[in-house]
Amino acid sequence: MDNNDILIRLRYALDIKDTDMVEIFKLGGIQVTGEQVKKLLLKSRDMYDVVVLNKNVEENTPCDNYTLESFLNGLIIFKRGKQEPKPGQSESPAHLMTNDKSVNNILLKKLKIALSLTSEEMLEILAEAGVVISKGELSAVFRKEGHKNYKPCGDRYARNFLKGLAIRNRGLNKIEE
Repeated sequence: MDNNDILIRLRYALDIKDTDMVEIFKLGGIQVTGEQVKKLLLKSRDMYDVVVLNKNVEENTPCDNYTLESFLNGLIIFKRGKQEPKPGQSESPAHLMTNDKSVNNILLKKLKIALSLTSEEMLEILAEAGVVISKGELSAVFRKEGHKNYKPCGDRYARNFLKGLAIRNRGLNKIEE
């Protein structure tokens, strides 16, 4: 799953409008237009579509880690309100997505904060998508990278979490992968 795919699935799962997407990016510290949001929400071009099926597929704007994390930070502010920094603390949160391996872990952490979810609720959301994991496994995903019990979150968990979120928020029984 690339970052554009995460944005697409997250937007669908939370039923976020384009105007709200622009506002969320702004709260996260990035100025984007509605047109730029639409390009971020396009699926990546598949060479099969271009070469084999000879389709003219519109080019998307790749979403880098900084952009995705800024969106997630903005989502936290959008859902929970702006938190006043403590003395000696910087105004904006530090960006944690230093490499592509930690994207899914940070995604789950920030969604947990933004949506005020408990670990039990997160396990229920995963279960709605057909994935059953233990509380300990979930806890390992939330640990800081480098901790002895840290476990990288694979695309399967992140994808199914977003799927379960869509099922819960949209009242759907079945969603296509």
